[in-house]
Amino acid sequence: MTQANAIIVGASSHLSKEIATRLAQQNVSLVLFVQNPEDMQEFADQLPTKVEVLPLDIENPSAIISQLEKVWLSIDGAHLVLVNTGLNGYHESLPWQLEQDIIDVNVSGFTAICNTTFRLMREQGYGQIAAINSIAGLRGGPSVAYHASKAYAQNYLEGLSMHAQRLKLPITITDIQLGLLDKAAMQQSKLWLPPLPKVAAQIIKAMQKGKRKVYVTKRWRLIAWMTMCLPEFIYNTRHWKTKKKK
Repeated sequence: MTQANAIIVGASSHLSKEIATRLAQQNVSLVLFVQNPEDMQEFADQLPTKVEVLPLDIENPSAIISQLEKVWLSIDGAHLVLVNTGLNGYHESLPWQLEQDIIDVNVSGFTAICNTTFRLMREQGYGQIAAINSIAGLRGGPSVAYHASKAYAQNYLEGLSMHAQRLKLPITITDIQLGLLDKAAMQQSKLWLPPLPKVAAQIIKAMQKGKRKVYVTKRWRLIAWMTMCLPEFIYNTRHWKTKKKK
């Protein structure tokens, strides 16, 4: 394989598009998996490299495995597979269907993607799996299944890295611990909401350096450390204490 190929699973988000644009500018051929390919075609046509847009059935692990295997053969392998899939949601009654949906996407779908990619890269002999994860996985939270799923993803990626080392394979696993950017956006925090190009640039730099784990942006490392250090009674109060009406 002479041409650098990258697969982005979950390519419809603004962040994925920014990363895809930057990879395309580096002459990397792209395969973009999205739920609605028709909505992505105009974006793909504007990129200065070879781009293929394919449908993603994230809630069907068997379909995901088949899709990855088929495209892997068609492009003769890939140097990089970036996983940016995730579902979040919260309701105070904790309805089972919402929990189930999050588990289907963030656990079952995520695992099918990473497991299949690792197997294909093992046969290929090299590669890099990078995943957009979240510091929400450091501890539990009100969106119970979401926080738990991100902890699962973090541990699964670490396990894959250990497995690659045991097999002495040059397969790099990069866990991209994204800060709570959605929360920062809702709060309109200029301090904690960096420009999208900066986020994408730090992610690409970390992937190119083969980082095992990286916090994006870098300042979220401090929040991650503080989160882990908080005693449980303080951490829980921070989430659940209601504000008094004035």
